[in-house]
Amino acid sequence: MHIRQRIAFFQHAVLGWACLAVSHGVFAQGTAPQPVNWELQVIRDGQQIDSFSATTNVGQAKTDRHHHVVQNQVGCADKPAADIDLQRTLTISPTHASANDITLAIDAQEMLQDDASRTSASGCKIPLTPRQVSASHPGLVLKPGEWSQWQIVDSNPSLAYKVRASLATPAATQ
Repeated sequence: MHIRQRIAFFQHAVLGWACLAVSHGVFAQGTAPQPVNWELQVIRDGQQIDSFSATTNVGQAKTDRHHHVVQNQVGCADKPAADIDLQRTLTISPTHASANDITLAIDAQEMLQDDASRTSASGCKIPLTPRQVSASHPGLVLKPGEWSQWQIVDSNPSLAYKVRASLATPAATQ
C-alpha cells in the first residue's frame, strides 16, 4: 500500500507541475506584445528628403519602400535621359522596449545619385550612374521620445537617419 501512495503522490505532483507549466505558458502567450511608435527622417546634405513612421510590436518588423524617379539631362544638347528610380527600402524592428530605452534593428537599401553632373572632355554631360548603399544597425538604442542620428554616408552626398521612438498603447499597432 505504501508504494501505491508514493505512485499516487508522484502522479499528482507531475500533474500539478504540468498544469502550472501550461498555465504559465498560456499566461506568457496571452501577454500582449509591446508596440513601439517610431519615426525615421532621411537627411541628405543637411536637408530632410524623406520620412518613414509606423507602430510596430517588439519582435516584429515593418518594411517600407519609397520611390523617387529622376530624369537627368545628358549629352551636348542637354537632352533628357531615361528615368531612374531611386528607391529607398527600410526594414525596422523593435527588439526591446521599456520606459527607459527602446532598441531598433534597422536595415536600409538606398539608391543614391550625386548632385553634380559630370562632363566629357568635349563639354557634354555624362549620364549619372546611381550607386547602391546598404546599411544595417542591429541595435540602435534610443531614449523614448528623443531624436538620435545615425550617419550612413559621410559625403558626396552625405546621408543620415534621424530616428526617435516611444512606447505605444497595445491597440495602436498598425
